[in-house]
Amino acid sequence: MDDSQDSLREMTRRYFFKQSGFGIGAAALTALLNERLFAQGVSHTKSTTPASKSDVDPAVAKLTHFAPKAKNIIYLFMAGAPSQLDLFDYKPKLAEYHGQPIPEELIKGERFAFIKGTPTLLGSPYSFKQHSQSGAAVSSLLPHLSKVVDDIAIVRSMHTTQFNHAPAQIFMNTGHQIIGRPSMGSWLTYGLGTESRELPGFVVLLSGENQPDGGKSCWGSGFLPTVYQGVEFRSKGDPVLFITNPEGVSPEARRHSLDVLGKLNRIHLADVGDPEITTRIASYEMAYRMQSSVPELTDIAKEPQSIHEMYGTEPGKASFANNCLLSRRLVERGVRFVQLYHRGWDNHGTGRGDDLINKLPRLCRETDRAAAALIKDLKQRGLLDTTLVVWGGEFGRTPMNEGRAGSKFMGRDHHPRAFTMWMAGGGIKGGVTVGATDELGYNIVEDPVSVNDLHATILHLMGLDHTRLTHKFQGRDFRLTDVHGEVVKKLLA
Repeated sequence: MDDSQDSLREMTRRYFFKQSGFGIGAAALTALLNERLFAQGVSHTKSTTPASKSDVDPAVAKLTHFAPKAKNIIYLFMAGAPSQLDLFDYKPKLAEYHGQPIPEELIKGERFAFIKGTPTLLGSPYSFKQHSQSGAAVSSLLPHLSKVVDDIAIVRSMHTTQFNHAPAQIFMNTGHQIIGRPSMGSWLTYGLGTESRELPGFVVLLSGENQPDGGKSCWGSGFLPTVYQGVEFRSKGDPVLFITNPEGVSPEARRHSLDVLGKLNRIHLADVGDPEITTRIASYEMAYRMQSSVPELTDIAKEPQSIHEMYGTEPGKASFANNCLLSRRLVERGVRFVQLYHRGWDNHGTGRGDDLINKLPRLCRETDRAAAALIKDLKQRGLLDTTLVVWGGEFGRTPMNEGRAGSKFMGRDHHPRAFTMWMAGGGIKGGVTVGATDELGYNIVEDPVSVNDLHATILHLMGLDHTRLTHKFQGRDFRLTDVHGEVVKKLLA
């Protein structure tokens, strides 16, 4: 065997062991480019890139299984788990029995994250009122959202299998509680590609106290090529790291170097068949295009004053409001999936910093106005019909007071059995409420909706059959919904 063959063999072995932590399925480039693995059917999204370039641009727009209702998604992820009982799920009986021990038969054999013994019931300290034609009951903490309830569908019967933050957030985003699987945004860009040639197909925006507990795995690509992972836009400095040319490097020099590098990478790709080389080529080209598109995109100061007043935005500052406005600008430019994380909803009641009286109202002030403005703004621009907006956390909160270590502050423990999310636009039937919980808000009594059901419904609205969007890895076909999931038809317009 000559030297070049020895080098190739060694390189392939290194790649094998490098990838073995997450499996070796991604090693087969031909399988990744096999059209049978992508969404098929009548084309409802037009590619802006010639088919001959698909080998170096995995994010090129692809076919749907059937006509989609939505083209883009904005997912408002409230990391930490908002209290549904203080925002959307009004329980008069819970208020009536406030301070009394919860019936033991209700919690017999139950595991909680922090509650010990027999806790007391905790009625919401906030008033609820029915709004608009739908008559949906919404908390006084959400005065702005209450004005657009006819445009949203409230799901009061969500449930999950996880009751700790990190695995629950990973489960909500990837369909599995253990890291290593692709996130929903990755599945969507894998199956549909993106209509934007100047921006990533999957963008992540962060606000709030810190990173989500699930970390970057919440928007990772898992065993899919990394071209499909979420790209985090920062609030300070360059929106995307390393997008600015180094000092002394002109745009012309940058273009020439990328052309040369692209030729070398294609030669390398033909030799070793590593799918990550395809990602590398596409990423370099995307970064070059983003150098001109991103500065204009992120300059929200150019928006009219009326828009800033509607959202409550302050250009130059990091905030959920700024990210909501930026998300609208992103979908206008064809970005497929925009996910906003706002961290801090973990209201245990161990002190003023995480209770229902001080912390929860502050979180609502940070998010309510902007979330409602996003719906109104999309609607007035004619974008709501094709943009699916999703709001929610990873699980719910208990109808009992946590009372950790005898704390006198009001707070609720983690509750995977029942929680609330809402959706709007993109094929969703506005003004409806799906599902119900018992009189204490502990168990679901009507139309349970699992995380897999939610994912199946979102994919359906995007024109994808969740059972057909698969990727072969480690010898079997994987999908976002694993082996579960049913479309929630009551949500569909």
